[in-house]
Amino acid sequence: MGDEQAGGRGRVAADGTIAFFCAMPVEVKPLVRRLGLQRGPIGSGSGWIGWLGVHRVLAVVSGMGTELAGAAIDRLLDAEEVALVVVVGISGGVDDHTPIGTVIRPEVVIDSATGAEVRPLVLGSVPARGALWTTDALTPAAELAGLRDRGVVALDMETAAVGRVCEERGVAWTTIRALSDRPADHVDGEVFAMSNQDGTPNLRRVVRYVARHPGRVPALARLGGGVQVATERAAAAAVSACTALGEG
Repeated sequence: MGDEQAGGRGRVAADGTIAFFCAMPVEVKPLVRRLGLQRGPIGSGSGWIGWLGVHRVLAVVSGMGTELAGAAIDRLLDAEEVALVVVVGISGGVDDHTPIGTVIRPEVVIDSATGAEVRPLVLGSVPARGALWTTDALTPAAELAGLRDRGVVALDMETAAVGRVCEERGVAWTTIRALSDRPADHVDGEVFAMSNQDGTPNLRRVVRYVARHPGRVPALARLGGGVQVATERAAAAAVSACTALGEG
């Protein structure tokens, strides 16, 4: 499969398949558009398929949370010979001063449930920084200071599960995310419930929320704008990093 490029804790075949792994449809859309990917079968399911230079590219959506992510990456690696998995999408902030859209390239990813750590590959010349905290639950504001003290720079719901499976199976992986919201945005359980577990909007709950809280519509619009900015920047950074990999 050609020469290999080393980095982080793995090696990536220079012409191997790259799999972009997203939790939600909104996260994969910018990748599909930027790379001109086409819908197609992947294993027993479906995703998007195309090329980035000499690399065959796949893109899949798992649904939200560690359980769905872990099962989806297992299915993908059973079905395809993948040289590099890139987890791409949004993340939550742990402070109110880091700008929305800031790209997150963590040095380490921590599973909140077990404390287990996995370490992503570093792609390109941009240094990794800080820790990404993976949790299936909303993180109370009172806990954020303690996480910041531990070096946590962002929160997500899937990356630790994907990294664990990849490391167990000897597959190189990394993650590139971007901030879509911050503590001051008050993403509580009611707001979170407006998304189904597959990442699609739950329109019934959206309508119910707006009816109950009409004054919060501007805040919802800002959240939607933050998601759009974050998904675009994460996708752009991921494509750029993988393009550099092909050039390296």
